[in-house]
Amino acid sequence: MSVEQESPAARVGTPVDGVDVLGALSPSRAGDFMTCPLLYRFRTVDRLPEPSSPEAVRGTVVHKVLEDLFDLPAADRTPDRAEAMLEPAWDALVEQEPTLHEMFDAAEGREVASWLASCRTVLARYFTLEDPRRLEPAERELYVETLLDSKLLLRGFVDRVDVAPDGAIRIVDYKTGPSVSERFEGKALFQMKFYALVIWRTRGVIPAMLQLVYLGNGEILRYVPDEADLLATQRKVEAIWQAIRRAEESGDWRPSPGRLCSWCAHQAICPAYGGTPPPLPEREPGPVDQDVAAESD
Repeated sequence: MSVEQESPAARVGTPVDGVDVLGALSPSRAGDFMTCPLLYRFRTVDRLPEPSSPEAVRGTVVHKVLEDLFDLPAADRTPDRAEAMLEPAWDALVEQEPTLHEMFDAAEGREVASWLASCRTVLARYFTLEDPRRLEPAERELYVETLLDSKLLLRGFVDRVDVAPDGAIRIVDYKTGPSVSERFEGKALFQMKFYALVIWRTRGVIPAMLQLVYLGNGEILRYVPDEADLLATQRKVEAIWQAIRRAEESGDWRPSPGRLCSWCAHQAICPAYGGTPPPLPEREPGPVDQDVAAESD
């Protein structure tokens, strides 16, 4: 079972007229390249389909409930109401992607029931971290993009943007997995700094707070960025893009074996594990426009 979806950015992105755009990059695709250039190639150049996982789909469903929760009047944003929204969100997703049921053992729906119970646990944990009755987000699932002077287009989706009465901006991202160790905090914050950079360039305001909400173990990581942070993030993003372009030109997409390999859907065709990648597809003329993946892990 595999699902290949249209890039959300293809539906909501705006054309950049009269500008020779080099290409586009999202934080998820930049993260792929930093993790493993060959993984980036498989996902972005070859566009190989990947099977959906219960963990990834849990993220999608929980994100949808948290997005829709704020459509309700403040007094109705309760744990019971959120739990009642869970199965309809799952049913709506299955209606769009019927093969999602293949993730589970169909025998009496036992696996689906267990998985839905895990979704309820994660969703209930949200209410121990924030009180949505006291929040009025300015934006949810916000698509953002900006064109750098280097003609690289940055784009992505922000789970939530809060704006205080004084104009201060907080960027919030939900993670349905557990928090990372201090060793990997920088990688986790890269995505948030990427979003902060885009918002700074589009709105002229440096976000006052970046907030990662880890629903897997009930922790919140907060970070206060400054101009130096965001300029460093811009340099890093442009360096990643230059490295991607060099790999495109040379055809040298090297694997980077590590602890995440056991989760990779493409291990069977990875040379690090004795596999053989498929031939590279013919490059189309013009800039490469990378997909924006939803950050719903």
